[in-house]
Amino acid sequence: MRPAIIILPLAFLAACATPREQCINQVTRDSRVLSALIAETEGNLARGYALETRQEVRTVSDTCRGRNPDGTVFLFSCEETETVNRTVPVAIDLNAEQAKLTSLRERLATERRAADAAVAQCIAANPE
Repeated sequence: MRPAIIILPLAFLAACATPREQCINQVTRDSRVLSALIAETEGNLARGYALETRQEVRTVSDTCRGRNPDGTVFLFSCEETETVNRTVPVAIDLNAEQAKLTSLRERLATERRAADAAVAQCIAANPE
């Protein structure tokens, strides 16, 4: 249910964007993704390890309330399932991570050149 709560406002915001903004947002998406990957890889290299998010599912014992047909309240033991996200360090090959960073930077440079041309087309097609 939570992803829908997050996605719906974003959908409304996207609907409010002008055609020019929508076009520019679409053609620069890959550059933004590559920039985020570069930032993550640089962080991994600076730390010397990567961070990974893992979900832990556990059962928690609790006391629940119930209601009898006559309206009286009673307590009973119950169990609830709880999911917790935990960030854990993960070992990485620093040489491979450095090679990945170099590759990502090269791809970003290429992607930005292509995005610049596409943005110019968006501006020409959708003058404000």
